[in-house]
Amino acid sequence: MTPTLEKRERIYFLDYVRAVACFLVILVHCIEPFYLGGEGTYIASHEDALWVTCINSLLRIAVPLFVMTSSYLLVPVTGDTSTFYRRRFQRVVAPFIVWSLLYAVVPMWGSGGEVDIAGNFAFLSLNFMWQSGHLWFVYMIIGVYLIMPIISPWLERVSKRGEEWFLGLWLFATSVPFIRELALSVRGSAGIWGEASWNEFGMLYYVSGFIGFVVAAHYIRTYVNWSAAKTAAIALPMIIIGYVATALPFYLQIPKSFPVEESIDLAIQMELSWDFTTTGAALMTLGVFLLFKLIERPCSIYPLIAELSKLSYGIYLLHMFVLVAVFDIVSSWQIGTPLTMFVSAVITFTVSAIITKLLSLLPKSKYIVG
Repeated sequence: MTPTLEKRERIYFLDYVRAVACFLVILVHCIEPFYLGGEGTYIASHEDALWVTCINSLLRIAVPLFVMTSSYLLVPVTGDTSTFYRRRFQRVVAPFIVWSLLYAVVPMWGSGGEVDIAGNFAFLSLNFMWQSGHLWFVYMIIGVYLIMPIISPWLERVSKRGEEWFLGLWLFATSVPFIRELALSVRGSAGIWGEASWNEFGMLYYVSGFIGFVVAAHYIRTYVNWSAAKTAAIALPMIIIGYVATALPFYLQIPKSFPVEESIDLAIQMELSWDFTTTGAALMTLGVFLLFKLIERPCSIYPLIAELSKLSYGIYLLHMFVLVAVFDIVSSWQIGTPLTMFVSAVITFTVSAIITKLLSLLPKSKYIVG
């Protein structure tokens, strides 16, 4: 999703990662209507519950994969910090501003042409709007970019063992949301290790979150040069264990009487194991990234993959305009839950890629699609 900005030797597998992860993000958004709706949480049938669980649980790797591709290329940061930030602004922040404004003023499909522009701009001054909820990612990745030059000197000096200690601590921190739930059930309070209603900065706060994917990408690039057999022996168990740890808690919290019509609080609780920085998602992401790293040379469709990789940020920014219309049309075809999910995603991805390509031909297009 985030473009390669420096002139570097082509790392082929990263293009595959970006192209696949971009499609997976769109698929995530095509699945959401099957468990979100009505009063907040809506699941029509047990069949829908199974499809949502089985498919979307795997897709929790999409966002972390983007963080790892950027980190694999950019850390440790070399050169002047101001130059690093300026390039991020040109290629990431500027298009983000453009599309945030477009979502604020352009009607979405099915809105009847009505837009509360004043209200949207008031909301946009501090956060993303509901129409552009997917842009939460850009706020996060900007935060990651801000920290990259700060941690880079440490990454240049730390030993392999020191980096492993950090990654081990970070992996433990991915279990904190579940430990909070345990604490809540045992003693009625979710705060652990210094957390309280007046202090969210607990003991593991600064070694948690997406920063672990940044360090993991650096570690893999620096130290991992395994054979295919060793990679598979390590990566596949990580993916399987991570998938079970992600899917099972979600499924077990779904009420067994359908249709499920509850407040949004139920969906929030169900999604606890789906958080991108929880243990299951982290293990799956690391395992999948290791498998992608085995790709050392381009295949016959690589030119298409490389183009999609280059366009991925623009596709991500604009795809919600396309998806809302496409999903509404495809769902009317009554082709069943899984086909509706995948057909909507494929059409949305294709149309968004074409639009992004056309926009990329405009002068100063880097300020529009990155």
